[in-house]
Amino acid sequence: MIAGLVQILVFQGLGEIVAKFFLPLIPGPVIGLVLLLAWLQVRGSVPASVDLVATAFAQNLGLLFIPAAVGVVMFWPSIRSHAVAVVAALLVSVVATMAVTGLVLRALAGDEPE
Repeated sequence: MIAGLVQILVFQGLGEIVAKFFLPLIPGPVIGLVLLLAWLQVRGSVPASVDLVATAFAQNLGLLFIPAAVGVVMFWPSIRSHAVAVVAALLVSVVATMAVTGLVLRALAGDEPE
């Protein structure tokens, strides 16, 4: 399991380096994930150690929502006083995300808009 974690962290570190010196607008972990994906594609399979770590992360993904929930509870008065702006921002971001995802899917699938 340590070997898989080290491999994942190496790619995150490489992503941070690339982001720092070449692509400052893209977060380092995102670049590292793309580099890891490219490495796995070239390799042709996922190493068992990386699969083990990824499975453990996926099984415990719900724990990542605890800090967000604590933040909501902690800042509830502020969120409630700005409820209209928060709801509007959430709605706009969801609609924009769905629209962009649909357009990217359509472009990648090669379909022309009607």
